[in-house]
Amino acid sequence: MTSAPEADWRLFRGDGTPRAVTLPSAPPWRRFTPDRAVRPELPYLIEPLHADVVNAALHLRRPLLVTGPAGTGKSSLAKAVAHELNLGELLRWPVNSRSAVREALYQYDAIGRLRETTLSRDRGEREPSIGTFVRLGPLGTALVPSVVPRALLIDEMDKGDVDLPNDLLTVFEEGVFEIPELSRLPEEFADVEVQTADHRGAVRVHHGLVQCAEFPVVVITSNGERDFPPAFLRRCVRLGLNVPDEERLRAIVAAHLGEDALREADDLLEAFLRRRAPGELATDQLLNAVFLRTSGVDLDAEGLLDAVLHQLTGAM
Repeated sequence: MTSAPEADWRLFRGDGTPRAVTLPSAPPWRRFTPDRAVRPELPYLIEPLHADVVNAALHLRRPLLVTGPAGTGKSSLAKAVAHELNLGELLRWPVNSRSAVREALYQYDAIGRLRETTLSRDRGEREPSIGTFVRLGPLGTALVPSVVPRALLIDEMDKGDVDLPNDLLTVFEEGVFEIPELSRLPEEFADVEVQTADHRGAVRVHHGLVQCAEFPVVVITSNGERDFPPAFLRRCVRLGLNVPDEERLRAIVAAHLGEDALREADDLLEAFLRRRAPGELATDQLLNAVFLRTSGVDLDAEGLLDAVLHQLTGAM
């Protein structure tokens, strides 16, 4: 492909002069639509052996613990499973050092309820239902009983508190949790409608208990930064994803950007493989570089990779 003139791709020039520009089309993986149902799904390539491990977790109704370096497709696997099995919108719980199982199950806005109740009394109006101030978290929403199970991604579990895996054991084993603020209500308020994490409306909770009918499809990712307790590992089906080799990288580029893009990417692929070390470069960085090349960016391979293929570890 012949590179486009500089003016075609250099939208920002740093000269302080305002100008009218038309932004080019975004990469396929950075396109968004208000309606998620019509958002195009990108292909997910997986080895047959790895797919078999996913199927084992599905048959056993066990969480799938996916480990591997950054950029090996751990999080994307959860989205691909939800898409192929028609499980609806993927629920996501991104874990950090402050994450707790309680917040992933539900949140209760006690202060908001007190404020709104006081205002309603002052106006002589009926007090709002307590369910207005209860919202299920992603894990809690996944456990709502339904004919078709929901899919839940628990992303980067190893970034959470050391006790977090053990705190999940009961939920994983029993598929049930209690909302004490609701279970303490009088019998006439046994059924309360609460909000869900995906903002799809309300679900009815009986006596404060949420019990799944089908255990959700749970995918847990880990970058391998620390080990998990044996009791937690025993309850998961484990899948380790390796960095893709050259053949798989070529297949990924072709699947996302087409065969024509692949033919333009030999030098970029060679440079990527030369620079890559476990945990230091991700496959999506290669896709970014190839997309820029096919969009007419006229940088040489090394200059392009310096900008796009920065190491994921160490100093910038």
